[in-house]
Amino acid sequence: MIKIRPKYYELEGTTAVPLEEGKLPSWRIAEYRVAFTENVLPGVNVSTVFLPIDHNFSEEGPPLVFETLVFGGNLDGETERYSDWTSAVKGHERMVGRVQGRVEPEAEEGEAFDAV
Repeated sequence: MIKIRPKYYELEGTTAVPLEEGKLPSWRIAEYRVAFTENVLPGVNVSTVFLPIDHNFSEEGPPLVFETLVFGGNLDGETERYSDWTSAVKGHERMVGRVQGRVEPEAEEGEAFDAV
């Protein structure tokens, strides 16, 4: 029997919970929430959100259900995706550091992320 990977998730606290096959996310604003956003420099924002749809479109690796995106500045449109809240927090902080010119774009060992 082929096991089908969950496609949809809901956020319970800080945990992405897979939904049963055939069940769709509620799509309420509370479920599709901004985890954190901040104005890093004048005209530059970094935002990290929960994605109710798994954005790992391969059969390998963990689901990617959090995303950090830069709006404005030299890194406008720079995106990274993560499998869990802890990685998303670290990735958000790393992206803020990149925007400020303090950090290189590398994940820590064991951290699942996808630079888009």
